[in-house]
Order: sequence, then C-alpha cells, then structure tokens
Amino acid sequence: MSNIVENIKGSRVDRLSDQAISDRFAQTKIRSPYDDVKKLVMDIASNMHLEERYPGQNIVRRFLEPDKVIQFTVSVQRDNGTAEIFDCYRVQHDDTLGCYKGGIRFHPEVDLDEVKALATWMTIKTALADIPFGGAKGGVRIDPNSMSLAELERLVRKYTQVLLNDIGPSSDIPAPDVGTSGREMAWIYDEYRKHRTVARGVVTGKPLEVGGSLGRTAATGNGVVYTMVEAMHDLDLKDATVAIQGFGNVGSYAALGCWERGIKVVAVSDVFGGIYNNQGIDIEGLIHHVHEKRSVVGFSGADPLVEDILSYPCDILLPCALDGAIREDNADKVKAQLIVEGANGPVTLAADEILEKKGVRIIPDILANSGGVIVSYYETVQNRQGFYWEEKDVNERLLKQITRAYYRVRDMAQKQKSDFRKASYYLAMEKIARAIVMRGAQ
Repeated sequence: MSNIVENIKGSRVDRLSDQAISDRFAQTKIRSPYDDVKKLVMDIASNMHLEERYPGQNIVRRFLEPDKVIQFTVSVQRDNGTAEIFDCYRVQHDDTLGCYKGGIRFHPEVDLDEVKALATWMTIKTALADIPFGGAKGGVRIDPNSMSLAELERLVRKYTQVLLNDIGPSSDIPAPDVGTSGREMAWIYDEYRKHRTVARGVVTGKPLEVGGSLGRTAATGNGVVYTMVEAMHDLDLKDATVAIQGFGNVGSYAALGCWERGIKVVAVSDVFGGIYNNQGIDIEGLIHHVHEKRSVVGFSGADPLVEDILSYPCDILLPCALDGAIREDNADKVKAQLIVEGANGPVTLAADEILEKKGVRIIPDILANSGGVIVSYYETVQNRQGFYWEEKDVNERLLKQITRAYYRVRDMAQKQKSDFRKASYYLAMEKIARAIVMRGAQ
C-alpha cells in the first residue's frame, strides 16, 4: 500500500500543510524551540550531575553550544530575470558519536534558533536510536511554493556550492525535511559529484535511481506507528481511535500504517481544514482523494471538522506538523490519553507539564520520529556496500531498532519514575557524555 502515498509525495499539500500549521501558531509562540531544548538539556544535566561526575570537562556547555554555525546568503535569479537573496543555514551541533546528520528545511519562518534546536534534537535522537551519527540541521528561509522548479534547482545548487567543504559522506550528511524531498537531495548529490570523487553518500533520502533506500520515504511515519503500537500495549488501549494533525509525508504514512493494522483513524487535518468519521476514515480512499484534490477537505467518506483537531475526542493524537502545535494555552483541550510526536517539538515544555498532570503519556519526537534517521543510516550502509536491501528487510530492521529504543526508554522511565521525554534525554545524554570523556579533550 505504501506506493499509494508515493503519489502525493512532494505534492503541494505535502509542502503546504506544515507551513500553514506553523503560520497558524506563529504569533502565539512565546518561546523559541531552542529555548525549550536548552532548558530541558540543562535540567536533565543537573539531575544527572554531569559537571560533578566529569569535573572540568564542560559537558553541559558542549551539549548547549553547536560545534559550528554556518550562516550565509545566496542570490538566485528568478525566471523573470530579477535576483532574490535568501538566508541560509547549516548548524553542525555535535559529532561525538559519528559524522553530522540532519535534514534541510525550506520554510518561510526558518531562522537560526530553529535550526539550532533541530540540530540539537538530532544529536539526542541519533544517540537514543543507537546509530553512529551526530546531529546537524540546515535551512533556507523561503516559501518553496512561490518558486518555479527551475528556480528551486538553482537555489539548491547554490546552497550546495557554498557548503562543498562542510558536507560529505564522512563529515555531514543532509537529508530531506519540511519543504524538501528526494528531488532536492538528487540535486545536491549531482552538484556535489561535480566537485568530489566520492559522492553517492553525501545525502540520504535520495530517489532510488541515484542510490536511495527502499523504505526511506515511509520510515518516519512507520516509526511513529511502531512506537505507538508498543505504547498501546503498555497502556492496554484496545479498540483505540486516532486523530492525526498534518497529512504530509509523516502523517499520511502514519495514517496508512494505522489503517493497515485495523486501528481506526477518526480525524485528519491539513492546511485547508479537517475531516472526521467516528466509524473510521478509509485512509486508502483518502490518499487517492488527496492525490486528486491536494487536500483532505471534501473527502466523501467523512464530514468536515469544525473544531481544532487537537481537541477532538480520541484515544491517541499524532501531531505530525511543525513545532509548537500543543502549547500552554491549548494543552487542556487535548482529550487523548496518548500523544506520539510525529513532528519535531510539537509539544512545548509548558504544555508538557500540563499534560503530565492530566496523565497523558507522550512518546517524544526524539524516539517516535527517529525512523527517518535510522533508515537514513541504513541508506549510507547500502551506499558504502554497493548492495541494496529489500523493503521488507529495511522495515524489519527499523522495527527491531526503534522498538529496542522504546523498551530502553520505558524501562528508564519506570526506574526513574519520570516521563518518557526525560528518560529519553537521560539515556542519550549519558551515552554522549561518556563518549566525550573517553575521546579526550583534544
């Protein structure tokens, strides 16, 4: 069934849904995601007594400050002959456990703080997933829907040219993120190979024709479902209903994974609105509808959703848009017992506290949506071997690896009597801190 979703990959709805959800919440954000991630890191580090255990090593500062911040502009000639200048970023946060790894985001609200936060999350995420990568992230402040295909390609190639000495198969490996896809990764690969002899592994999330991995496009959504199913078992959630915010790449594959398992998806939203059907939405039919209409709105198998999907009555909520969707001002409205974070940072720290008091279990982004970077690692392995796996093998490996991470987090949360987010950070930061000390100061 996954090839059905491929039909809408890179479509306008895939790109716009995240953007509009971000726009909707932009004016209500009080703290940047980087403020939240720094506060959480400092709180966890304090509880771990890192400075006392490793005196003089500046462990906490190493977590808080990126290794390298690359900020620049590129000028792109538009099709009408005019030139436009775009703000560009690449933040390399930490490579203690392996080369830098992280996506490239094209979005009109991208700024340096957001990219720093995303890079820090990647460092924590790769450590928790137990793959040999560090954390990085890139971004361009742009609305990709406002550019022609030729303009986008010129932008991507110029972005790549500036970063030629900073990215590479053994140094920093970009991947798709919001507003980008395998198409942009193919352009990066092609531009990079003009200047370097070893190029195929410079990016992941590539099209299959240029060395991509089967299962990579669906990996993030699949990982969300894999961790969700484990949490359902732990919470004894039988005949659970699911609501999904965002129907781009992550949300659509997560919806399909639920549907294939007989788990009822009762509400879905995108940039244009939402739909609901308490008997369960036909996800295969909805994907066909989105392919034709570029939105979930108007699907004949469901009714229009008037209320905010975050407050829709359901057992499980999958926020699969951008950060800051669930905040202090709307957390009380959430009716779900379980939240599985398909997006990066969809629940703010202030909302975390409210939801914890309500008894809501949250599977954090650094665990739940790590399927993408896990299969990105598999892609690099296949590129180096020159031998490519069947999709069944990729999915089986992903299931084993992400559920193993889930069990480690669950056991740590029980041991510490803490929530899953704190347990996840504890495990990842402990692993990185020990590696920092073992590698030595130089």
